[in-house]
Amino acid sequence: MLGVHHPLLKSIRKAAQRGARTGDGFAVAEGFHLYNEALRSRTPIGAILATERAAQQLDESVHCHLIDDATLAQISSVENSQGLITLLTLNEQPLPRIFAGRTLAIALDGIQDPGNAGAIVRSAEAFGASGVVFLKGSANPWNPKALRASAGSLLRLPFALADWDTFLAEVETRNLPLYSAHPRAEKRIDEVPLKDPAAILIGNEGRGVPADHERHATPVRIPTENVESLNAALAAGILLYEARRQRS
Repeated sequence: MLGVHHPLLKSIRKAAQRGARTGDGFAVAEGFHLYNEALRSRTPIGAILATERAAQQLDESVHCHLIDDATLAQISSVENSQGLITLLTLNEQPLPRIFAGRTLAIALDGIQDPGNAGAIVRSAEAFGASGVVFLKGSANPWNPKALRASAGSLLRLPFALADWDTFLAEVETRNLPLYSAHPRAEKRIDEVPLKDPAAILIGNEGRGVPADHERHATPVRIPTENVESLNAALAAGILLYEARRQRS
């Protein structure tokens, strides 16, 4: 049974605290849902750690490192752990991969809450996006909270990390229209041709898309009543749904 001072557990605890990957490059996934999603998605698994109670729920052929409940509590990033931690390999893709096929790329431009970031990735997979770009300054896709909020979508949907200049160059080279969510934009989301290949910017939860980025995009708004702006993840989901509706 692994003790709290074991190098593997130290690496997991540090990754959870920093919202990043482990020293060996793994994402920390907690709970049975993400474990099962990893199996379904054929995601490479680096290691499995489980309490004795959780290990009894795994297939007998599965090798796992046993840890006690007290040790798990010291490295877990959730309040009510199910007793299972899986180290997964998330496959970051080259930026051009995000624009493959019938492009619907969504770029997180300063989304700092990992829960919002993960929820946007989940919506992106649900509504048929070609991929997600995490622009510099956004939450880390390896953040355990982002992985949980994606409900497994980060294991399947292509994602890339890029700085603004590299992303913009890719968009302009492909002559793609670039849209940005803005609560006071002149055009509504149903007034732009999202049925065509496109890229969408979702800005920071409080500040929105930076002004020097937005000048390269066409702002679009989601019609609302009484409320001016929406949560970033909700806004992204509505934009992606509208794109899916137009493409149906």
